[in-house]
Amino acid sequence: MAESSGGRDAQLKHTGLRPGWTTGACATAATTAAYTALLTGEFPDPVTITLPKGQAPSFALAAEALTGSSSAMAGIVKDAGDDPDVTHGALVRATVRPLPAGSGVVFRAGEGVGTVTRPGLPLDVGEPAINPVPRQMMRDHVARVAARHGGSGDVEITVSVDHGEDIARSTWNPRLGILGGLSILGTTGIVVPYSCSAWIDSIRRGVDVARAAGRTHVAGCTGSTSEKTVVSLYGLPEDALLDMGDFAGAVLKYVRRHPVERLTICGGFAKLSKLAAGHLDLHSGRSQVDKAFLAELARRGGADEALASEVAAANTGLAALQMCVAQNVPLGDLVAAAARDQALGVLRGAPVAVDVVCIDRAGTVVGRA
Repeated sequence: MAESSGGRDAQLKHTGLRPGWTTGACATAATTAAYTALLTGEFPDPVTITLPKGQAPSFALAAEALTGSSSAMAGIVKDAGDDPDVTHGALVRATVRPLPAGSGVVFRAGEGVGTVTRPGLPLDVGEPAINPVPRQMMRDHVARVAARHGGSGDVEITVSVDHGEDIARSTWNPRLGILGGLSILGTTGIVVPYSCSAWIDSIRRGVDVARAAGRTHVAGCTGSTSEKTVVSLYGLPEDALLDMGDFAGAVLKYVRRHPVERLTICGGFAKLSKLAAGHLDLHSGRSQVDKAFLAELARRGGADEALASEVAAANTGLAALQMCVAQNVPLGDLVAAAARDQALGVLRGAPVAVDVVCIDRAGTVVGRA
């Protein structure tokens, strides 16, 4: 019955909040419309794209410009749904220009899109701050448009965001060394609305549904990538998956009062390093990665003082992890173990076995306890 269904989709439905679209989805829609116009002379409006999980939303064009066969620009206004996203209402533009055969797809940062200036991010220094999944979405859609309309698929895509540099001052980009504007983000194309009370209530409902279904093993996941990881590792059914987002404390406190035999906590290394340091709310606005704490863990794992100093000065948690991996210091496992200790402390002796899985952005396991 629908009423007893669980998992991420059921949690989202239960919040009553309207989802929105990521900047990556908007950039993909704008790219698709612009490249179509470049090949046909006409902009599709609305323009429909396919997201990584198969959804096919349509977007109305807010701006368009065609300069013969030399370039085309399309713009999409980002709708973040009910999420208080700083980029809600921003105009995301993609300008597409043809390149010589064999050039492939080349990405450029236009006005309002940042450039990576420090290591430790999933992009090389000097690259436009357009994350890997949005890049792949744009490549896929360029290939589809090319196949449909007889193009080569060799194009330059310049993504820009009106007033993006101003908006970026309200984000962590400047601290991360992403300068000049925003990042083009998104792993699913969908913005999951953020509401503390609604989301925590949905977590509790998820635990109740899992228990009612007789599940003895549930997993609290920080997002869709970690959800895929635990399904791959443990074969858990949908109603055993809790989309805890940033609310690790909400999962632990509710499971303490309503125990299950086993709880897996799975999430990105940086987020779980916050749990390891004692934070129960993992949102970037309320807790940060403590590099000094990571340096101390690295020392316990055999790091010399030079490496520990490098970890303490690292740009990101991922950069710290990479430094330790290069010198065979098991920082991922140490963070997982510390996070597990924190979780057990919150559970206060409740009869729940706990394991922790840390992953990187691609979903590769980098630490377990």
